[in-house]
Amino acid sequence: MTRFVLGRIGFSTLIAVLLAFFTLPLLWLASAPLTSDPTYKVSVPDFTWENFQTILEHPYALPSLYNSLVLSVGTALVVVLLAALAAYALSRVHLPGRDVLLYVLLLLSSIITGTAAMVPLFQLAVDLQLIDSQFGLILILSGGLLPAAIFMLKDFMDATPKSYEESARVFGATPLQIVRHVVVPLVRPGLATIAVWSVANVWGNFLMPFLLLRDVEKQPAAVIMYTLYTEGGQANLRLLSTFGLLYSVPVVVMYLIVSKKYGFRFHGGIKR
Repeated sequence: MTRFVLGRIGFSTLIAVLLAFFTLPLLWLASAPLTSDPTYKVSVPDFTWENFQTILEHPYALPSLYNSLVLSVGTALVVVLLAALAAYALSRVHLPGRDVLLYVLLLLSSIITGTAAMVPLFQLAVDLQLIDSQFGLILILSGGLLPAAIFMLKDFMDATPKSYEESARVFGATPLQIVRHVVVPLVRPGLATIAVWSVANVWGNFLMPFLLLRDVEKQPAAVIMYTLYTEGGQANLRLLSTFGLLYSVPVVVMYLIVSKKYGFRFHGGIKR
C-alpha cells in the first residue's frame, strides 16, 4: 500500500512538473504583450495596449505575417496536390520495388534536411534565377516536404475501396474525375492532415527564407522576428512578445478549425 501511494505521488509530481514546463512559456506569451515593461518572469500584466500599437506601427510586422501566409498556403497547396496524385498512383499501380522506393524517399528526406542541403539548394536557386522569389521558395519548400507527405497520404489511399472507383469507371469517368469526385472526398481527413502539417512546417521555417529572400518586403514573419532586437543584440521583449503572440495566433486558429471539422482522425471517410 505504501509503495502504491508513493508511486502515485511520484507520478503526480512528474505530471505537474511537465505541465508547468509547457504551461509557463504559454503564460508568459499571453501576459508579456499586455505588460508595459515585461521581463523573463511570468507576472500579472497591467493590461496596456501600447505594445500592440508599437508593433502595428512597425513597417514590416504585418506585411511579414501576410508573406508567411502566402508561403505557407502556397506550399500546402502544392504539397497536397502533388502528394495526392503521387500517393494515388503508388497505391493503385503495383510497381516492382514500390515500397522500397517510398521508404528510401522518406529516409533521404529525414537524413538530408534543409540545413544539410543548404549549399546545393542555394546554388540551384541561383542557376534558376529563383533568388528573392517567393514562388521559387515555395517550390523548394514543397520539394522538401513531398516525400514524407506522399508516404503518409498513401496509407489513406490504400484504405479507400477500389469498388467505388470501378463503379465510376463503368459509367465512363476519367482517371482525374475518379480522383476528384470519388477518392478525394474519402481521403479528405488525410488531405487536411497534410495541409496542416505543411503549413506548420513552413510557418516556422527560418533558414530557407533567410537565405533565398533578400528583399525585406518579401520576408516572412520568422525572419522579421530576428530583427526585433536592440542595436546591442539584446531582445526587445516588448516587441518580441507582442509579435510572437500575433505570430502564433493563425496557426492555433487553423488547428482549432481543422480539428473541429475532422478531429485529425487517421482514417478515410468510410465507416467500417
